[in-house]
Amino acid sequence: MKPLKIREIVIGKALDPLKSETRHSLALVAFLAWVGLGADGLSSSAYGPEESFRALGQYTHLGLYLALATALTVFIIALAYNQVIELFPTGGGGYRVATKLVGPYLGLVSGVALILDYVLTIAISIASGVDALASMLPLGFQPYKLWVEAICIGILIVLNLRGLKEAIRILLPIFLGFVATHLVLILYGVFAHAGHFPSLVPDTLAETGRLADHIGWSGVAAMLLLAYSQGGGTYTGLEAVSNNVNMLAEPRVRTGKVTMIYMALSLAFTAGGIFLLYLLWDARHVDGQTLNASTFRIIIASLSIEAKWINDLMLMVVLAFEAGLLFVAANTGFLGGPAVLSNMAADSWVPHKFRYLSTRLVTQNGILVMGLAALAILFWTQGSVTLLIVLYSISVFLTFAISLFGLCRYWWRHRSRLDHWKRRFLLSLAGFVICFSILCVLLAEKFTTGGWATALIIAAMSALCIYIRNHYRDTKEAIRTVDQIFANQPFGTETGEIVPDPANQTAVFIVGTSRGGGLHALLWVQRMFPEHFKNFIFVNARTVDSHAYGGEGAVEQMRAEADATLRFFVDFCRSHGMAASSRLGFGTDAVQEVTRLCFEISKQYPNAIFFTSKLIFEQDNWFIRLLHNQAALAVQRRLHFDGLQMVILPMKV
Repeated sequence: MKPLKIREIVIGKALDPLKSETRHSLALVAFLAWVGLGADGLSSSAYGPEESFRALGQYTHLGLYLALATALTVFIIALAYNQVIELFPTGGGGYRVATKLVGPYLGLVSGVALILDYVLTIAISIASGVDALASMLPLGFQPYKLWVEAICIGILIVLNLRGLKEAIRILLPIFLGFVATHLVLILYGVFAHAGHFPSLVPDTLAETGRLADHIGWSGVAAMLLLAYSQGGGTYTGLEAVSNNVNMLAEPRVRTGKVTMIYMALSLAFTAGGIFLLYLLWDARHVDGQTLNASTFRIIIASLSIEAKWINDLMLMVVLAFEAGLLFVAANTGFLGGPAVLSNMAADSWVPHKFRYLSTRLVTQNGILVMGLAALAILFWTQGSVTLLIVLYSISVFLTFAISLFGLCRYWWRHRSRLDHWKRRFLLSLAGFVICFSILCVLLAEKFTTGGWATALIIAAMSALCIYIRNHYRDTKEAIRTVDQIFANQPFGTETGEIVPDPANQTAVFIVGTSRGGGLHALLWVQRMFPEHFKNFIFVNARTVDSHAYGGEGAVEQMRAEADATLRFFVDFCRSHGMAASSRLGFGTDAVQEVTRLCFEISKQYPNAIFFTSKLIFEQDNWFIRLLHNQAALAVQRRLHFDGLQMVILPMKV
């Protein structure tokens, strides 16, 4: 079987990026966005409340405060991030907010933290999902969990390489199953103990007072703040919609806000409800089981069903849906992470190839990097949810804090000309204080048990991004210098159109956005082969990347810019009495599109020789080659293989 056929079977047939219906068929309505992007937040109820509740130790009565604080915090963060959707309707979320409202370097830190956040979303969701499944199995299964987690990540990589909608459609029944089973369990679990409600608040206040007599009110506050902070993973995922507004159906802002409402309501109900179940059913840790699993087991057993196998089956269904939702949440990392990488690539913080789309119109490079990074962290932490949640919470609350600080700064600076600025400012400020407090507590309390690793990873990634951006800046400046050198090349006096003759010798120039590079190749050929070539054809293939594809009117603008560049070369040649024409193509793979155009030209002009320029750096190494796509060499290999002649002209920068 041919490799191309295998590729189509695995990830599907290629899609046409220039068809308008393709973009709309991939866009997400609010409900599907809730499934694809909101699952991250909702799934955190599987591990966030448990970490908070465990941090209380024997003082479990304090869980009532955590339930109320959790629900309130969810709505504050969600409403604050609705402001992000309004201000940045093209997506980018925390990275764009920090870059535009605070500055490029805090934007970089926010972007790096977001990337780490999405990598950890994949790792912790898969690890927690497998833990949920393992709760139904004997303890002997525990040593095999890590390899099962790795296989699950591999499956999600393939699903996402096939395309966004296909992944969501497969996972949709799982999402709905989780919502249904947990809704029933929480409602039954709470109402079955409805008789305890009249005394719940007075008893909690009384026990809190007795605890304060022993350790003081400051001690009680510190205990609550620590437990609240350690459950910070509960709020992760709320930023996913603002990061991926460009994936939503029109009108995007309204769709994003509706999605945020779905997310806030579902997460506040589920996380707060699980806290109440822990309290009302006196939850206790059991070896090899999650706290959710042991609590759900007690609730199901209370139904007084005589057949034990029915109880076991019901628990199995509930935990299977919980694990399934966690796998859906892991999928969010494959949606949001590549989107952030794409935004950062547009600003030259990371290699530009992270903007490129595959034949299935997904950011393939980003998906692969996110998956491989998640595998690396999973094996490093041995799938420990307790350690992963520390790394996870620090990275996401760093992004939250920077973004909300940016919003506070924006509303304050524009207070004189914006209505209702006070309400928006106070909402952003409340969110910032909450998120910054959680971040500080986590760093202080968990620095030696994983916090240092998060800080080190973010610092190292930021330094690497700065190096990459400096390289792209220097390269761009060098290309601009070349363009200026050739900018003064005089046009000739002839104005008539000269049509190329297919029987004549033809020079075909593969050009890009740099006019200097194209003129460098043209003048070199004329100097080395005077009067030999009679036809001059200019070829340009534009890459339809994630930004061109996602932005309204971006493809049309790209076409206009490419047409203008090609028209410049053709007019230059014709002004000197040379026959010239041009060809323009669009595709997700520039090399493939250029090769296709060259084959078409060779059929019409059998005496054609192909030329292009290639940047040559004084200090060349594997990392420099990684930052540039090496398209010239790839095209040359394909043309040479099929018997066509191509010459690469070095252009030193």
